[in-house]
Amino acid sequence: MAIKKYGTAQWAGGLKDGKGNVSTESGALSKQPYGFNTRFEDAPGTNPEELIGAAHAACFAMALSGVLGGKGITADLLETKSTVSLEKQDDGFAVTGVHLALHATVQDIDFATFNELANTAKAGCPISKLLNAPITLEVVLEQ
Repeated sequence: MAIKKYGTAQWAGGLKDGKGNVSTESGALSKQPYGFNTRFEDAPGTNPEELIGAAHAACFAMALSGVLGGKGITADLLETKSTVSLEKQDDGFAVTGVHLALHATVQDIDFATFNELANTAKAGCPISKLLNAPITLEVVLEQ
């Protein structure tokens, strides 16, 4: 049986002068404003790319926790930033890449092993599988 979660968006108006809002099933986001100005001009509100980035960062951290747990390891802290790149192309805009930056505090593991497990989590994370763009990973390990 599939687990299904949803988000909603409302939009009114044209591309540049229109306004919209996004909400999530859980209520974590409720009518959060978005528009051309929040996507391209740094106005207050959100945009699809930062929402994807937040979802990817959360998914990856959980996936890595699971991969580590499978090895009997529990992280003290996994801080992940997912930067989504949106670029103008001939036919409009495209997400051209995602960069995961991981700063981790994990005891009793060497960098090579941790890096391998982090890359396993990157490949296995459901949001990584969803994205049709190159996904890079940067890892910082503290002990």
